[in-house]
Amino acid sequence: MFGLRAFARPIPLTKSHSAMNRSALTTVARLFSFSILLSAAAQPARTEEWIQLFNGKNLDGWTVKIRGYEPGENFGDTFRVEDGLLKVSYGQYERFDDRFGHLFYNGTFSHYIIRAEYRFTGQQAPGGAGWALRNSGLMLHGESPETMAKDQSFPVSIEVQLLGGNGADPRPTANLCTPGTHVVMNGQLHTQHCTDSTSKTYHGDGWVTVEVEVRGNRLINHKIDGQTVLSYSAPQYDDTDPHARELAGDGDRMISGGTISLQSESHPIEFRKVELMVLEE
Repeated sequence: MFGLRAFARPIPLTKSHSAMNRSALTTVARLFSFSILLSAAAQPARTEEWIQLFNGKNLDGWTVKIRGYEPGENFGDTFRVEDGLLKVSYGQYERFDDRFGHLFYNGTFSHYIIRAEYRFTGQQAPGGAGWALRNSGLMLHGESPETMAKDQSFPVSIEVQLLGGNGADPRPTANLCTPGTHVVMNGQLHTQHCTDSTSKTYHGDGWVTVEVEVRGNRLINHKIDGQTVLSYSAPQYDDTDPHARELAGDGDRMISGGTISLQSESHPIEFRKVELMVLEE
């Protein structure tokens, strides 16, 4: 230990000492203020305003695209609003028959946070694939419904895969799937189609909150109940996919923005909130 008494003795201040101390304190204060300004400048600004993409009443502002049908045809009333909830339902299906569907919010986005509260309910539609049990997704940086072929199953996009537990096995949620796309993960081009997050498994029909922070082409973070469970960057078109090459054209393969859509893959799911906050670029 240092000699505490030596440090405790008062030191008499002369006028020159006092002036020097005031000058030093002023300099420190200025440096501290400058460091705060630098720190604030480094933080991306937000609009601090949540936009309710789902209004709790109807599907105004959304466009349906189901495989085998034209944009706007909501076969079997698959996407509907009941009791203030946005529901994906298959009550009018005899069999699913690969009628994968997506509900597109009108417009495109690049830098934003999207947050949704969802839960899986009921039984899977007859004819649904085994992998589609309690399976849905948020499709981000996607193409428009108008550029999809009539028999196209999924939009070229970045999918935040939503999974529900089957009551026994580990099934993390907020995973990544990449229809027609690739990303960079841990500094390497990542071409694996689906990648698990580090989230826990959510069995049953409780509500789950998923949040995705999207910063154009620079960074995408998946969060579950406020915890980051997956991160990656540089979303880009898969140059081995003919339709993705078509969308890229002669331009850059990198994807910096696009549509947002909710998925229908044969298992009923409900959303009670879908909201978005635009971030400064």
